[in-house]
Amino acid sequence: MSQLQLPAYLELVQTRVREPRALQRALSGRARRTIAGADGRLLLLAADHTARGMLAAGGDPLAIADRFTLLDRLMRGLAVSGVDGVMASADILEELAFLGALEGKLAIGTMNRGGIIGAKWELDDRLTAYDVTHVAAMGLDGGKTLLRIEDTDLGLPPTLELVARITTELADLGLMSLIEPLPYLKNAQGDAFLDPSEERLIKVVAIASGLGSSSAFTWLKIPATAHPEKVAATTSCPILLLGGDPGANWEQVFASWEAALVVPNVVGLVPGRALLYPTSQSVEKVVDRAVRLVHGGQR
Repeated sequence: MSQLQLPAYLELVQTRVREPRALQRALSGRARRTIAGADGRLLLLAADHTARGMLAAGGDPLAIADRFTLLDRLMRGLAVSGVDGVMASADILEELAFLGALEGKLAIGTMNRGGIIGAKWELDDRLTAYDVTHVAAMGLDGGKTLLRIEDTDLGLPPTLELVARITTELADLGLMSLIEPLPYLKNAQGDAFLDPSEERLIKVVAIASGLGSSSAFTWLKIPATAHPEKVAATTSCPILLLGGDPGANWEQVFASWEAALVVPNVVGLVPGRALLYPTSQSVEKVVDRAVRLVHGGQR
């Protein structure tokens, strides 16, 4: 059932024209909560795909492009008991806050979205969304950075330096630094793609754990692998598992999450398309299933 009604969406559109600061006030003034709940585990919805030009889901190349539908799906997911919050770019966080969907929820601001999907410079993940100053000023609970490591890419050192600086600055403010370290490769045409190697994932997790002048507020966002205990053993930092676009492999995705969530420092999930754009079930049903994996009976 739809959570977002057309009149509310039209009010949002008109507010952008007539009283734009209302969006900022809604986000910065929302009711806050602590990062970890009673069980120390988290389920966040990821909604920062559009800021990097990633619009496809479930075989539809423009599935996420319709903002009304995206906001409705996010609001439906956030309304499921046990969902802790959302990670997104400023436009989406402000819209959700204005619509009243972020009261008492965590809001994590995505930061370096400059690596536009499919671009020749895709691995140049520059700071194009939130910066640390505005993560703090807007009352967010932390910031998320993408760290894609490809050993021949000369643009990597500035990205490493950027993520390290952001991690230090967020730690100084007592805010979560959620780092997504991923190993990448390039094909003969120079196009970047995710490296499925568990050994290389272990390497990039080790690198990410050591970034910045403090790791006290560092959390990691990584994929579930065949041997999650080996990857997680690389760090004591809390780990959230990403989702990706599962296509028809729903059961396989949930099975991999369930197996990984028994590892002590794997404490939750941060999926986006996997929960927001299910192919055969409702958003509410899929999100509730994820909640039960993460929080069990504590709702």
